[in-house]
Amino acid sequence: MIYWNIFLSFLRIGIFGYGGGPSMIPLFHAECVKKQKWLSDEEFADSLALGNTLPGPIATKMAAYIGYKVKGWIGSVIAILAVSMPIAILMILLLTLLYRMQENSFFQRTISAIQPVIAVMMGVLTYQFFIKSWKETGNKGSVFFLLFLSILLIPVLGIHPGILIAVLLLSSFLYTTWLVRKGRRAKEGGEE
Repeated sequence: MIYWNIFLSFLRIGIFGYGGGPSMIPLFHAECVKKQKWLSDEEFADSLALGNTLPGPIATKMAAYIGYKVKGWIGSVIAILAVSMPIAILMILLLTLLYRMQENSFFQRTISAIQPVIAVMMGVLTYQFFIKSWKETGNKGSVFFLLFLSILLIPVLGIHPGILIAVLLLSSFLYTTWLVRKGRRAKEGGEE
C-alpha cells in the first residue's frame, strides 16, 4: 500500500507541477509534509537545500530523496518514475503532433514567428547573467576573459557549448579545491 501511495503522490505532483521544478516545490511540500507526513518541515527544507546544490532538475532529486527516505531504493525509483511519467508522456504526444504537422504552412509560420522571441529571451537572460557575474566577481578581467573565450570557442571555432561548460565547471572545481587546500595549509602552518 505504501508503494501505491508513493506512486500516486508523486504522479499528482508530476501532473499538476506545470512550469517545471520550482513550481513543483509547493506541491512536494503539500503532498509529502502536510498530507502524507513523510517529512517534517525541517527535513523538507534540508532536502530542498541539498537538492538545489546538486546539478539537474530539482523535481527528480526531491522525488528520489523522499522516495528513498520513505521506502528505500524501490521507493526512490517509484517516486522518480511517477513524477517524470506525466511530462514524458506529454512530450511524446507533443513531438508526435509536431512531426505530423511539420509540413503544415500555418505551423511553419508559427515556428518562424516564435524563433525571434526565443532569441530575444536568450539575449536578455545572457545579459542578466553577465550583469550578475559582473557585480559579484572581484576580478572584472575574468568576466571579460570568459566572455571572449565563449565568443571565440562557440561561434568562431564551433565548439559545442556543453563541452565548454563542462571544461569551465571542471576548472572551477579544481581551482576552488586548490584554494581550499591552500587555505587549510596556511591555517595549519599558522597554528604551529
